[in-house]
Amino acid sequence: MVYILFLYWYPIKENRSAFIGLSFLLGFSIDFFSDTMALHSAATITIAYLRPAIMRFVFGINYEFQSFKLSNTTRAQQFTFLALLILVHHLVYFSLEIFSIANLLLIVKKVLSIGLASLVLCLLFGSLFSVNKE
Repeated sequence: MVYILFLYWYPIKENRSAFIGLSFLLGFSIDFFSDTMALHSAATITIAYLRPAIMRFVFGINYEFQSFKLSNTTRAQQFTFLALLILVHHLVYFSLEIFSIANLLLIVKKVLSIGLASLVLCLLFGSLFSVNKE
């Protein structure tokens, strides 16, 4: 689930309603081609809505400034931000997919295992498309 990188790299100070709309379209297009009945749409809209709160949690007050850029933060902060986005996405997605409290352990197993694999893939793709600073 590498499409989470779109939500990670989207500019911070852009129009929030356009971001939520684009997130819905991204999730809807994935749902359309994978036949998952709006699960991806719900998960991407949740991430888009919670992204400012997650950023405030990870980056603190620095997020509020106009000159804030994701590339100017530490690697640990970038890793934590991406990991939280993936965790929230997978938690929403698998909770809606399984939709049973009786299978809570299965939800946690799927979130952790597939979340770890998604995190590794996102980090690999992120390093592939990153600009090296000299």
